[in-house]
Amino acid sequence: MKAWMYYEYGSFTDVLKFDEARTTSVPQVKDDQVLIKVVAAALNPIDAKRMTGFFKPTDSPLPTIPGYDVGGVVVKVGAQVKQLKVGDEVYGNINEEPLRDTKQFGSLAEYTAVEEKLLALKPKNLSFPEAAGLPLAIETAYQGLERCGPLHGKSVLVLGGAGGVGSLVIQLAKHVFGASRVAATSSSGKLEFLKSLGVDLAIDYTKENLEDLPEKFDVVFDGIGQSDKAVKAMKEGGNVVGIIVEVTPAAYRMIVTSDGSDLEKLNPFLESGKVKPIVDPKGPFPFSQVAEAFAYLKTGRATGKVVIYPIP
Repeated sequence: MKAWMYYEYGSFTDVLKFDEARTTSVPQVKDDQVLIKVVAAALNPIDAKRMTGFFKPTDSPLPTIPGYDVGGVVVKVGAQVKQLKVGDEVYGNINEEPLRDTKQFGSLAEYTAVEEKLLALKPKNLSFPEAAGLPLAIETAYQGLERCGPLHGKSVLVLGGAGGVGSLVIQLAKHVFGASRVAATSSSGKLEFLKSLGVDLAIDYTKENLEDLPEKFDVVFDGIGQSDKAVKAMKEGGNVVGIIVEVTPAAYRMIVTSDGSDLEKLNPFLESGKVKPIVDPKGPFPFSQVAEAFAYLKTGRATGKVVIYPIP
């Protein structure tokens, strides 16, 4: 099968290679897994970080096919698979524990093998690129907010609201968890985008300091690694959720777990249109341009998710 691979750790610009000669074997399917014909995949910052060897002590053996997020069609099922069947359109984050115990063969390939419990049926109203951009980001948003308890009558501040996770935190806080007020930060060029997602207060981080905001928030969701500032925007007794590796004391470090049941809970909100996937308008990037897509992701300018489609 065609696949993107790296045979040693380093910068994606140096180590990521495209095997177009189809010399890479299709992964074997375990009893609890299904084989997916990949239609679309999405990139995450963790892909590039993993490529540098950041998770080397717990990583799978090299060579590695990167890619966490997948949207595709089931073409084979293992002996213990109970719900999914050949022909089902599915999506999910293929690594149950994204920071360790990651698969050697990821989603940036024509086929990938995934445990049934990590997948959900693709919402019927979503395209494969839209669905592929959701799993890791929406699971991170959902699990982080879930930890903060009921949000009815409470306020939420999202740092990095235009990003892949942040754009979903905004929507889930409003439409799934019932927050009464949602604020978010972005650069000045993306303030209107934040408003289109339903934020009550769009904050230009180039002009306003978090610690100087007159308003404090019940929950601060930090998607950019500024938990030291986030805690200063929190109400007394509130919560700060961080998703970057290190967080300031008083902040909670969110470690996401891939779970198909979480996606199933959120499918009704996606199918009703209350929660919408955001695919960066520069994409989707074709399969031949994965390296260019990683370069774009690294700029930090993406709105929503950077998606790869079609995958032949």
